[in-house]
Amino acid sequence: MMTGEVKLTALVVAHNEEGHLGACLDALSFADELVVVLDRCTDRSKEIAESRDARIIEGGWELEGPRRNTGIDACTGQWILEVDADERVSDELAGEIRSTIAQSKPGYYLIPFDNYIGGKLIKYGWGPGWGVGAAIRLFSSGVLDASGPAKLWGPERVHPSLTLAQLRGRLTNPMAHYVDEDISDMLARLDRYTAARAMDLRDKGEIGTLRANVRRIFSRFYKCYVRRKGYKEGAYGFLIAMMAGLYPILSYLRARLEDD
Repeated sequence: MMTGEVKLTALVVAHNEEGHLGACLDALSFADELVVVLDRCTDRSKEIAESRDARIIEGGWELEGPRRNTGIDACTGQWILEVDADERVSDELAGEIRSTIAQSKPGYYLIPFDNYIGGKLIKYGWGPGWGVGAAIRLFSSGVLDASGPAKLWGPERVHPSLTLAQLRGRLTNPMAHYVDEDISDMLARLDRYTAARAMDLRDKGEIGTLRANVRRIFSRFYKCYVRRKGYKEGAYGFLIAMMAGLYPILSYLRARLEDD
């Protein structure tokens, strides 16, 4: 990095991501600093991160928010690009990020996502809580603004809440997100998400009601399949809408019926 340039830190938080981590870090070579947080990894993730000259933080975190905030605190760049191991930054997006931070005041930016199942791009039907169309991944750090980073995560296990500074804008080039390998992978993710969400609901002492969560099956399905045009994706769009609809009711039932 030349003197006077804005320093960019790329942050990756991972748990046993040897299948994705190398390609993810290779696509982040345009950043000035790589920070990788390894959460109880038992695979080759550390070896892969070391081979890319990343600064590594190892530990064990029960909650998603605090482990991500640990990574944010470790970043020394004026701007932070937060990327998951199953995501890839294209050359076009890298160039847009560089040009954006060179002229921006403290704040944060939404980055649009292209979501893939296996090698198939699925453009329509994602969300709510099941896939994402855009996410806040580029934001200023406490190095640039003494009041602190423009983005901080809440204490939940899954889909943590966010504390944000004023919105600055939205980038145009998408981040590639390899959400699931196949339907089995999608079902396994539904199991993980609902288990974690059930613990969050129990911790808060507000698990909701059966009636409300049954209604959400249909409202969320409609939102994904009709309003977000999941029908354009055929069977995949139907499946995504089903997963989005089942997520709250399964989380509620697990919070009510399962022990920790």
